[in-house]
Amino acid sequence: MLQSEEHINLPSSETLPCSDDTPVDNELQNYIPNFLLFLLEFIWQERQDWFFGADMAVYHTTGKTPLVPVVPDGFLSLNVPRRKEGQTYRKSYVIWEENYIAPLLTLEVVSLTPGGEYEEKLEIYARLGVLYYVIYNPLFWLRDRHQPFEIYKLIDGGYELQIGEPYWMPEIGLGIGRKRGNFGGLDRELLFWFDAAAQSYRTPEEILSYQAQILERYRQQFGDLTSE
Repeated sequence: MLQSEEHINLPSSETLPCSDDTPVDNELQNYIPNFLLFLLEFIWQERQDWFFGADMAVYHTTGKTPLVPVVPDGFLSLNVPRRKEGQTYRKSYVIWEENYIAPLLTLEVVSLTPGGEYEEKLEIYARLGVLYYVIYNPLFWLRDRHQPFEIYKLIDGGYELQIGEPYWMPEIGLGIGRKRGNFGGLDRELLFWFDAAAQSYRTPEEILSYQAQILERYRQQFGDLTSE
């Protein structure tokens, strides 16, 4: 998107707050987006054309004022530098400093106190042009009369609920959905990235566990290779 004259004097990211300082009210709001980020860093470690933000302010020009950000629990942008030149990290995601590239995906983990995930933020992300909007609501879905996992796609300016899980997103080259297992010593459900065959990408922990199982089966079949 080209920069219009009315946006020439927009503030710099150096002067804008990095968040809205609203505390989360359950640990999933921090854990889930950061887990997706760390997993993506493992999957796309060779790529430098993406950025995933967690609890980071997104400043945009589609609201009443560009000084008031929206703060997704997580978001993914493509075709932007993973690390901006001369910087080790972003303080916030400022649309007019990112060649007006909006996030391709946003994620909200529903909180104890409803935060407008199904109303206000739905409208904000639609105006912003976010293609996919994921709402993860494992704790309060009955209260909100929604499903625990929902993904919406922007079609003709409005969001439409999509069917299927994991849900494949060809524009991103990833699927997203839920997976239950033992992660970090705890049995729990997490959001995962999936490939086109609907297979979840493994965490480094899962890869090491799988390799250990293969080695143990090999040892049982052929004996200890270190013994004489």
